[in-house]
Parts: sequence; structure tokens; C-alpha cells
Amino acid sequence: MRWSVTRTGGGGSRSTARLLLTGAMTLALAACGASSSVEVAPIPVPSVSSAPATGLDVFYGQEVTWKNCGDADCTTVKVPLDYANPGGSTLKLAVTRVRATGKAIGSLFVNPGGPGGSAFDYAKAASMIVSPSVHEAYDVVGVDPRGVQKSDPIGCLSDAQVDELIAVDTTPDSADEEALIVSTSKEPALACEQKADPVVRFMGTVNAARDLDIVRSVVGDTSFNYLGKSYGTYLGAVYAELFPTRVGRMVLDGVLPADLDLTELSLGQAKAFEVAFNDFARDCSEQDDCPFEGSASDVAQQIRDTLTDLDANPIEVGGRSLNEGVATYAVLSYLYFPPSDYPRLREALARVVNERDGTRLLDLLDERISRGPDGRYLDNSTDAFYAVTCADRPSQVTVEQARALASEWSVQAPTFGESLAWGLLVCNDWPQAPEPPITSITATGSAPILVVSTTHDPATPYEWGERLAGQLDNAVLLSWDGTNHTAYLEGSDCVTDAVDAYLLAGTMPKEGLVCN
Repeated sequence: MRWSVTRTGGGGSRSTARLLLTGAMTLALAACGASSSVEVAPIPVPSVSSAPATGLDVFYGQEVTWKNCGDADCTTVKVPLDYANPGGSTLKLAVTRVRATGKAIGSLFVNPGGPGGSAFDYAKAASMIVSPSVHEAYDVVGVDPRGVQKSDPIGCLSDAQVDELIAVDTTPDSADEEALIVSTSKEPALACEQKADPVVRFMGTVNAARDLDIVRSVVGDTSFNYLGKSYGTYLGAVYAELFPTRVGRMVLDGVLPADLDLTELSLGQAKAFEVAFNDFARDCSEQDDCPFEGSASDVAQQIRDTLTDLDANPIEVGGRSLNEGVATYAVLSYLYFPPSDYPRLREALARVVNERDGTRLLDLLDERISRGPDGRYLDNSTDAFYAVTCADRPSQVTVEQARALASEWSVQAPTFGESLAWGLLVCNDWPQAPEPPITSITATGSAPILVVSTTHDPATPYEWGERLAGQLDNAVLLSWDGTNHTAYLEGSDCVTDAVDAYLLAGTMPKEGLVCN
């Protein structure tokens, strides 16, 4: 039941593993979009500087030892667990830096999203996540946020519990199935309170943004330059709100807005993923190997019927059960990928329909959620996802409210609406954070910020980009008429050139530019 706002991360819609697998293609796209003709301009020094808050000097001024870790340098940076008590417990953040291929004008911090994605691993793929000209000009730096992956990771749920969460039926047909949703949804909060307290209470994005400012100082940058995708846009926006005068060049691609609550975010995603699902159904209806028949709407309904049938007739796959909940989540997860990847999902569904073989569909899901062939999860992204999401969007939704929303959303988004509505329960009774999240962002006094949004993004709808660009005091919105989750280096030379011109020379695209 990872349905409480589906993950928005993955490095431009890909897990790092998938990013590496598709590296050759990504690198080719980067080369096509390289803005080598742009004259690199120095990053302006902040006009206003301020001393660290009381008690934080020791963190801002710490000296670290870098060591070689493959094609990158790695270190750890110490930060306070609680910024209100800097003399108390500390955490260690894992930091990696891939040196610029030319003369560096500064560091470019990157974050692929999630929450729960590894910025450390993402940065190590620098040649695939930024264009050659940007890589030539910047050291690429990745910091796993506190509690995530390599940065003192929390450990809450067992592998078996994660499997249970994913497999729970989020389209209940009886009181017993509702009761199972309610009991299962309590497991993440209970497990994290038992096994990860007090760290879990301090994993909100406000603290993660404060951590980034310490790392900025430690690596020697006066300005904070940043490329954030998906959830990484919220992290970047919160940084800009806390430290506006330290913002250098900041790109926020695939926006997760600060001012929408968990219910609003979930409904927005339900509707956006429904559009992506219908696009897949339309494409399938035009292919000779589509296992369904008729028009696009016919195909969409037949897929829904196939998923529903798995409720009563699950498919056993090597000791696992491909039921309705697992299969629906697998389909949704794969809609992050661009239409060029549709054949894999089409083939997986064909196996389910024609052979009652769920192996391929489970493989697609495991790829997305970092589940290894031995049943072990390769990272703590599920724990981190819940910890950060529920800290940033505290929510209390009753069973009666979830039931009513499920009925309402099933009309607006018949494939995914009901599941996302029931998923709201997971943040109930979460260990309380000591301070509220930031829900209003203007970043008054910042340098210009570039917001990028894709018109048919399934995970971060286009209107969310419009929303943030309109809220920021100094921002321009760059639009891409596309279907991918995030836009930079996703196939549009127009987008790549515009982002590169900004990162390299500080040149903003024209207001209202829409790339095709």
C-alpha cells in the first residue's frame, strides 16, 4: 500500500539502477542537447551574507577528508539532529562529488526525488544526468538526505512488511478488507516509532534543506547551485525559502508544491496518472501485439477488468501472489516511464492475459521499487518515503473520510483513484515532528529560479509547476509539451538548451516558452 502520494522520484522518472542501464541512450540525448556554444559566466556572489545561527559554527566550519570512491570523491559531513539543540546528537551525511571535466565555476548539487531517492548515487551518474557542457563547468555533488540510504539510514519495516504493504487490497469489497487496510496502514508509523525514534521525527524537508546549506559551506561554495527533480523540487524550494540570498542557479524540474496537503496531492496524482494510463491504452489499441481489443476506452476498461479479476483469482509467482493490489501498483509505477517503454508493460500484461503468467509484471514492479530477486529490498526508500512524506504533509483521515473519498475519486480516476484515497490513512498517527513544515514559499530576495514543468507529467502535474512559478518572487516557468515525468535530458533539445543556458550563463528562457 505505497499509495499515500506515489513516489515522485527516480532521477527523471528512473531509479538509479534503471538510469545506469539506459546510460548510453541518456548520454546520447545529452550530447544532442549540449549547449556548447553558450559562453560560461561566473556565478554571482551573494549580495547578502549572514553568519551561521548560534551554535552552528562548528558544523559550517568543519573540515572533512575526501576519499576516492570510483570515479568520484566521497566524504561524510556532520549535522545536528535537532537544529534547535545543536549541541545535542548529530547525524552523518554521505556526500559524493564528481569533479568537473573542465574548469569548475562551482558545485551543482543534485537530487533525483523520492523522497527516499539517493542523491549520492544520482550524482555518481553525473555524465548521464547533466549535459556534457554542464558537467564540464560544474562539480556535481550529491547528498543523501538525513535518514536516507547512506546517511545514517533509518530502518523501520522488514522486507516482509513492505511486501504486505504493497499487496494489500486498496479497493475493498467488504468490511474485512477495509479492516485489513486500516491495520496495515498503521504499520509504518508504529515500526518507525519503535525502531527509528528520535531520528524519524527530524526527517522533514526543512531539516534536509538546512543540512544542504552546511554541506554547501563545507565544499567551499558561497552560492548554492542546484538541479532538483520531482520531490527534489520541494527540497530546493524549501532551501530557497530558508536561504534566499544564497541561491545561485536553481532548476526545479517536475514540481511538488509546498502548499497542497496530502489529500490534494493524492487527488492530483490520481487524475494525472489516469491521463497517462489512458495514453498507454490508446497506444496499445494501435499496436498489433496489444492483448486487448477495441478502441482506447475499450482497452482501458479491459485492463481494469484484468486487474480486478486478480482480486479473486491471483496468480502465484515463485511463492509470491500477483493480486489486484500488486498488479495495479505495478501498472501505475511503470507509467512514470516515457511512451518508448510502453512495449515492456504491454508485453507484461499480455503474459498475464494470455498465459496467466505474472512474472514480467512483477519484474517491472521490482525494478521500480528496488526489490532484489532474493526478496530483499536494496535500500530503505520505503521507510524514508513515509518518514519524509508524513513529516512534510501531516494528515489525519478517518476511515469514513477515506471511504467517501474513494467513492468520489473512483469517478474522477477510475483506475487509481480508490487506491490513492485509501492510501491517505498511512500518515495517521505518525511520530510528531518538533516543528511544522514550510507550506508557503516565495523565496523573496533570491536570484532568478528556473521552474520546469511537463504538460502531461503523470506524477507531478503541469499545473503544479505553474503554481510554484507563480508563488516564487523571482522565477520563470519553462514548459515542455510532453508526457515524461520531468523534462531535462528527457528528449527535448529545446528544454536541454534552455536549462543549460541558465546553468552555464545565468540566461533565463523567455517567459512563456513552451518546448515541443
